Amino acid sequence: MSARILDGRAIARVVRAELKERAAERARALGHPAGLAIVHVGDHAASEVYRRRLAETAAAVGVGARVVSLPEDIKDAELRAALAALNADERIQGILMELPLPEHLSARAVAETLDAAKDVDGISLVSGGNLFLRLPTFVPSTCAAVLEILDRSKIALAGRRAVVVGASDVVGKPLALLLLSRDATVTICHRATRNLASWTRQAEVLVVAVGKAGLITGDMVRPGATVVDVGINVGADGQVVGDVEFDGVSAVAGAITPVPGGVGPLTNLMLLAQCVAGPRLLQDGDGAHLAD
Repeated sequence: MSARILDGRAIARVVRAELKERAAERARALGHPAGLAIVHVGDHAASEVYRRRLAETAAAVGVGARVVSLPEDIKDAELRAALAALNADERIQGILMELPLPEHLSARAVAETLDAAKDVDGISLVSGGNLFLRLPTFVPSTCAAVLEILDRSKIALAGRRAVVVGASDVVGKPLALLLLSRDATVTICHRATRNLASWTRQAEVLVVAVGKAGLITGDMVRPGATVVDVGINVGADGQVVGDVEFDGVSAVAGAITPVPGGVGPLTNLMLLAQCVAGPRLLQDGDGAHLAD
């Protein structure tokens, strides 16, 4: 069997065009482009590259991006004040807080302070609670990208067995809840899971988000399964690879995302889609996934 390739780059081209139209409509309604605040603490080269690419993507679709740089030695109270100011800024429709924070800062301070109506990466207490209760909410952009690929590729979820490998707060756990909200039967595997292959071989839809190159091999996959690889790992040779051993798994799976070129191209677009949708998404759930 040769797996169908779920081409994230091709899907992203369609999503980008649709998002550009939605952003123009939103700008007309607001009287200015929807604004995204990208907040970071301290200076880190890799994060700077990410911010630049996100700002470029935002400009290309018609969203105004503002980078808010905070000093490395900022205190919790000062971070709360900076976020509160953005909460109150009418020209800002979405706030992205770059994580992880320096060790001296409390993630709880961000989760408690961030306005749920502007929390476009789904990290606030309200967003997490809404997701748990199956209420309309912003969700982490990587999770939204996974669902976008599945939706655009016409991969059914209702009644199917989904296995998520990885239990992080920003991908694994929220994604499991999103799959459950689509009526999949969901299992979460993690670092303490025994005999991982016995679980992954049950999956009709397998999503892997661990950060360990080549973790999933062909003998660990159910024939015909859909495999979504969220992992991004850089080898000693500089090559970017996923958590899935692509050649071996693509010979068994029915469909698979490549790395690079799978989930990655959609992640920033999903973040911007939620920024453009704004509070309307919290009212009716429209906007998080453009294929809905």
